[in-house]
Amino acid sequence: MRHLTIATRESRLALWQAEHLQARLAALGHASELLGMTTKGDQILDRTLSKVGGKGLFVKELETALEDGRADLAVHSLKDVPMELPDGFSIACVMEREDPRDAWVSGRYARLQDLPAGAVVGTSSLRRVALLQALRPDLRYEPLRGNLDTRLKKLDEGMYDGIVLAAAGLKRLGLHSRIRAVFEPEEMLPAAGQGALGIEVYGQRADVQAALDPLSHRPTMLAVSAERTVSRIMGGSCSMPLAAFAIWQGSSLSLRAAWGDPEGKVPLIHSAGTAPVHSLDEALRLGEAVAQELRERVGPGQ
Repeated sequence: MRHLTIATRESRLALWQAEHLQARLAALGHASELLGMTTKGDQILDRTLSKVGGKGLFVKELETALEDGRADLAVHSLKDVPMELPDGFSIACVMEREDPRDAWVSGRYARLQDLPAGAVVGTSSLRRVALLQALRPDLRYEPLRGNLDTRLKKLDEGMYDGIVLAAAGLKRLGLHSRIRAVFEPEEMLPAAGQGALGIEVYGQRADVQAALDPLSHRPTMLAVSAERTVSRIMGGSCSMPLAAFAIWQGSSLSLRAAWGDPEGKVPLIHSAGTAPVHSLDEALRLGEAVAQELRERVGPGQ
């Protein structure tokens, strides 16, 4: 294997993810270097992603580096990767999932339930807002953009009474102590792919694929493939309040999805399905079935 170049965003969490991949590759005998990049998603912090272009803002520059040969692979938090990739690009490897749950972070309040009416919670995820509205419709939900450290700084400066972040990111950076509580999937369903790392490549790169194959975690790959199928069929993006999460029950995959209204005017709509899954095709079919059920329940015009 020749020397590999890994494209990555330059936030502390993104660099941790890239360095984690780099260390895993090194253990297999593959040398690599990092190509740090700043994406439009990192630069535009005064508007929600749904208003400025969605998840693709975090990956476009990295994909350009793959396409023009400056990088051999790019590492992403899979929940930030659009459901439809441009022609020629593919997710070559999905690594084992970290904690997929959402985390409650607050200096004053141990749980969301402890907040007084009218308290301010920070999140820019429409999914989180819709699910939080179902739990606490009496709170104020305000936008919160920026990398993980920036969001924590805004909380510490008193701009919010509490914020909701992905537990995986906090744990990867050794910030376990900032987590006051985690939301179990039964009360707050995670985003498709949350907690998993996806490795993207461009073109037919059999050499890179061979290096990545030992790092691929098949149970995670099948689970997130089912989840992302729900999002793809529902048109999932940053402008859609959609959740999808799958867990293993023996050799069967149990998939749940939810659609909600960030303004809390429409009750949460759920769908679910369980099926034996031994192949990617079976995972995709499960995702299609759950998505179809959810789409029928949501109805036209939503």
